[in-house]
Amino acid sequence: MVVASPNPARAEKFQPIVLPVVDLSAERLEVSNLIVKACEEYGFFQVINHGVSEDIIAQMEEEGLNFFAKPLSEKQRAGPATPFGYGCKNIGFNGDIGEVEYLLFDTNPLSISQRSNTISNDPKKFSFAVSGYIQAVRGLACEILDLMAEGLWVHDSSVFSRMIRDVESDSLFRLNHYPPILCKDRETSPSSFHGHSSSKVGFGEHSDPQILTILRSNDVGGLQISLDEGVWVPVPPDPNAFCVNVGDVLQAMTNGRFVSVRHRALTNSYKSRMSMAYFGAPPLHAWVSAPAELVTPQKPLLYRPFTWGEYKKASYSLRLGEGRLDLFRKHSIDEHVA
Repeated sequence: MVVASPNPARAEKFQPIVLPVVDLSAERLEVSNLIVKACEEYGFFQVINHGVSEDIIAQMEEEGLNFFAKPLSEKQRAGPATPFGYGCKNIGFNGDIGEVEYLLFDTNPLSISQRSNTISNDPKKFSFAVSGYIQAVRGLACEILDLMAEGLWVHDSSVFSRMIRDVESDSLFRLNHYPPILCKDRETSPSSFHGHSSSKVGFGEHSDPQILTILRSNDVGGLQISLDEGVWVPVPPDPNAFCVNVGDVLQAMTNGRFVSVRHRALTNSYKSRMSMAYFGAPPLHAWVSAPAELVTPQKPLLYRPFTWGEYKKASYSLRLGEGRLDLFRKHSIDEHVA
């Protein structure tokens, strides 16, 4: 079960944040240094000249929007999500209500092909679009993770990326759809924030538990991040860029140098929003621990080694927004042993 954070509602800033924009076609050392800086300071950044073709992106957006435009009875043929397939949830706690419908896939092409039979009137076309998109953004994620390792001066530059290259990777692909708010909803919705009735929570406050997320939307705003405790800042979409964010596992693997930042999604008043998120994750049995180069006497190990399966189980048992990594802090284990 997924429910939203019990944290009280936070203030909103209405001046959008300008995230670092990294041009992947620039000189490699410069790119890796910019990515490391962005991950340390923001936990989010955008990449341009990313190498993912416009056709692949457009095909995925078209197929996704076509599905969500179907009558509910037809969409429900692809569900219920257990966990993969079609789901439609209201997630909330103490008035923090989120409304989202979604399609969730693992990244196995055979699984995608089989599931497409209940999703699309043209299953082959839909399956081709999803598998092609996943392959493209997985390649982008691996390139970014290699650049991170180089920027951190880790000897093995594939230390992060090989976890999602693994054939047993537990990576996911998710399409989230947030319908527009009707006029009557804007007037009566109890989930409006701070008097701004033109938006409400589509997906509640959370951090991503995986290694890395590659995200884009159909050029409709809604993403907000919380860099300062208690303040939400909107991130405007860029149709030419992918938004990249650090996950909990990468925070642990960088020994806390990179930050996994809390974020949420708001609905749009007049236009439906669809986001496409690739969550790069290790195999369930893979051990998560910081490379030796990132552990020093001045920066001792923050988190005890754990498997992705262990962390995933713990993260699913908590509410969205609760501090999952705190359960794996090494000092708490040492104190308990002492």
